[in-house]
Amino acid sequence: MHLFLSAALGAAVGGPAQASEELAKAKNCVMCHSVDKKILGPAFKDVAQKYAGQQGVDAKLAEKVMKGGSGVWGTMAMPPNPQVSEAEAKQLVQWILSLK
Repeated sequence: MHLFLSAALGAAVGGPAQASEELAKAKNCVMCHSVDKKILGPAFKDVAQKYAGQQGVDAKLAEKVMKGGSGVWGTMAMPPNPQVSEAEAKQLVQWILSLK
């Protein structure tokens, strides 16, 4: 419930982008990623740039958020994140792909 209230408050105060960034923090995405710098995984802006304009990439990336993946950004595998629902994964991916 707290996450829902936090996301709703973020949407009311800072818009959908702030709510999505708060969701990324709540789901521990920022342990390995940041908006503009590589940590263990690529920066979210680098992901947006790599996949810009590709059809169907939303579903592919949402699945990776939930199930993990490897081989695209080097040898470090991204572990699955069972905390993230399909709807949340789609929201996160839409936000990431919107970054410039």
